[in-house]
Amino acid sequence: MAFVPLHNHSDYSLLDGASQLPLMVERAQELGMPAIALTDHGVMYGAIELLKLCKGTDLKPIIGNEMYVINGSIDDPQPKKERRYHLVVLAKNAVGYRNLVKLTSISHLRGMRGRGIFSRACIDKHLLQQYSEGLIVATACLGGEIPQAIMRERPDVARDVARWYQEVFGDDFYLEIQDHGSPEDRIVNVEIVKIARELGIKVVATNDAHYLTRNDVEAHDALLCVLTGKLISDEKRLRYTGTEYLKTEEEMGRLFADHLEQDVVQEAIANTVAVAEKVEDYDIL
Repeated sequence: MAFVPLHNHSDYSLLDGASQLPLMVERAQELGMPAIALTDHGVMYGAIELLKLCKGTDLKPIIGNEMYVINGSIDDPQPKKERRYHLVVLAKNAVGYRNLVKLTSISHLRGMRGRGIFSRACIDKHLLQQYSEGLIVATACLGGEIPQAIMRERPDVARDVARWYQEVFGDDFYLEIQDHGSPEDRIVNVEIVKIARELGIKVVATNDAHYLTRNDVEAHDALLCVLTGKLISDEKRLRYTGTEYLKTEEEMGRLFADHLEQDVVQEAIANTVAVAEKVEDYDIL
């Protein structure tokens, strides 16, 4: 068995990701990973660089984007204050790549929401359905719509959302489980597995990596201070848990042990390889 990291941020996730792509590719090769996905926040700035870095290696590049999805319309002339949900979107083939480019471009041209550091380029579900061909999607972190519904104690809403994505993307829709040590992770993961079993949806294990190794925690923390205009010494500020790095297969296998069955975890890790195998070779250079 192997593990493919499907949820990763580089320094193109500006002031949020600390991984430089050449070192990310090098680290993935060191760990013997067969593929790696790049899912920066709302952008595809690193796509071409990733392809060039992986060319001539055994590492398969997977181009993606962690998008922001709203339930309204991005073209609403008087938009209300909508919730913006995270969604990991990966290009499965050349058609998927073009659709991902289209969605990303539209989100920046028509879908900007919020101000300052809280500004986000959004898409809506109508657009996601319109440009769904060739895309693989996963439910992302605690900021995803399904995890958010679970945390609001609305399992019925979580299942309705899962059914919508399943109807649009079929077997290319996956439920993500993550474990960064928070109580919310445990609540969400247990319910995610229940939904997966009820609706016949596959689960993938991801780690939402924003830096390469545990040695980069302090550097990334300083980066967050630049983003938010805070000092490292400030008590009340945005902090990560220190676990958001590129984990090995063994490390992923040790996660979730206190709240999920081991066979579920192993299957979720194996499914990351199955997703990578779905991604076709295509040339955009």
